[in-house]
Amino acid sequence: MSMLKVATTQFACSWNLDDNLDQAERLVRQAAAEGAQVILLQELFATPYFCIEQRHEHLALAEEYRDSRVLKRFAALAGELGVVLPLSWFEKAGNAYFNSLALADADGQLLGVYRKTHIPNAIGYQEKEYFSPGDSGFRVWDSAFGRLGVAICWDQWFPETARCLALQGAEVLLFPTAIGSEPGAAALDSRDHWQLTQRGHAAANIIPVVAANRIGREVATGDPALQMRFYGSSFITDHKGKLLAEADRDSSGVLVRELDLAAMREERLTWGIYRDRRPEMYGPLLGLDGRQTHVRWNHQGV
Repeated sequence: MSMLKVATTQFACSWNLDDNLDQAERLVRQAAAEGAQVILLQELFATPYFCIEQRHEHLALAEEYRDSRVLKRFAALAGELGVVLPLSWFEKAGNAYFNSLALADADGQLLGVYRKTHIPNAIGYQEKEYFSPGDSGFRVWDSAFGRLGVAICWDQWFPETARCLALQGAEVLLFPTAIGSEPGAAALDSRDHWQLTQRGHAAANIIPVVAANRIGREVATGDPALQMRFYGSSFITDHKGKLLAEADRDSSGVLVRELDLAAMREERLTWGIYRDRRPEMYGPLLGLDGRQTHVRWNHQGV
C-alpha cells in the first residue's frame, strides 16, 4: 500500500488495572475513528511502571502469551476495528520473564512476539530485576498495512536497533516507551535528547518513526519517596526525522498523521544508503570493546 495513517497515544496508568485497559481501548477507538490504521500504545500500558522499584511481588503481573488477557482483549479489538496494534506486555515464559511486544494484525491474529533486547538498570528504571534480555532477535512483520518494525523503550537509544529493523525491510519504526524524570539525577530532563535520538534514526535510515510514551506521576509501592513523572511528548516523524506531530508532557490523547510509504520508499532508493553500506568493515560493532572481531584478545589486553 502507499498511504498509511498512523497514530500514537499517551495516558497515565494507575493500580486500577481495569481502568488502564479501558483507557487504552478508548484511545484506540478514538484513533480508529480518526482513520488510523496502525495505532501505537505505550510500553507496559496495562500496569503502572512497576520497574520504578525492586519488589519481586510485581512478577505476579506477568502473563503467558497464550493466556494473556491483555493480548486477547486487544487482539479482538484490532480485529473488530480492522487496525494493527503493537501490544507491549509483561510476559511470563516458563521460569523466565520478558518485556515483550506482540503485533495484532487487522484481522485480530497475533503475528508473533518481540522480546526487548536492551534491559536498562538505573534508579527508577530497575528493569533487570524483572526482565531477562530478549532472545527473539529484532522483529519485523508484514501486516495488513505495511511492513512494521518494532522495539521497546531503551532499545530506541541504540542505532543498531533501528538499522537492524531497516535492513529487514521495515517501512515504519514503532517504539512504545516509558520514560520521564530520573530519580537518580533530579536535574536531568532527557525529553529533547530522547526525541532527537529517534529522529536521527528516521533520518539515518530514511524511515518514519512513531513513539508512544506515558504521562503522569507514579510512586513506588514500597517507598513513597521514590517517585517519577513521565513526560509524554509522544510523536510521529517523517522519513527524514521531521516532527509531524508531537503531544505535550501532561495530556492524555491521540495524534494521527498520514504517511506516503511509496514516496518514502522511492526516496530511500535515491539516497543509496543501503547500496553503499560496507558490512565487512563493521567488525567493531560485533564486540563489546570495539575490537575487530578477527583480533584475539590476550592477557595483556593487546
